[in-house]
Amino acid sequence: MKNSRNNLRLHRKRRIRAKVSGTAKKPRLAVFKSLMSIEAQLIDDAKGITLLHSHSKNLKIKNGIEGAKKVGTDIAKKALAKKITEAVFDRGGYKYHGKVKAVAEGAREGGLKF
Repeated sequence: MKNSRNNLRLHRKRRIRAKVSGTAKKPRLAVFKSLMSIEAQLIDDAKGITLLHSHSKNLKIKNGIEGAKKVGTDIAKKALAKKITEAVFDRGGYKYHGKVKAVAEGAREGGLKF
């Protein structure tokens, strides 16, 4: 039986999550993308809580590379307001190009360090 694209992504995600973990001082910047939107969250894995999130639908922007960059900039702005300067990037099993790369670049431009 052939694996679906999403099952392969979830397998990559589990492999990444085995190595990547976030704390309160250095949370995990998790990216999720769908066909309609893109979302970024800062997560404290030690406590199991989401500290901040940014979603393209909340920002009322189009789902594209420019929109993904704005999501990254928005999450960085919110993080700096809460005095979070460093994060660990979690690409969520997606390849590091296109929208996922744009979120990372936007967060770096906004002031977050990976």
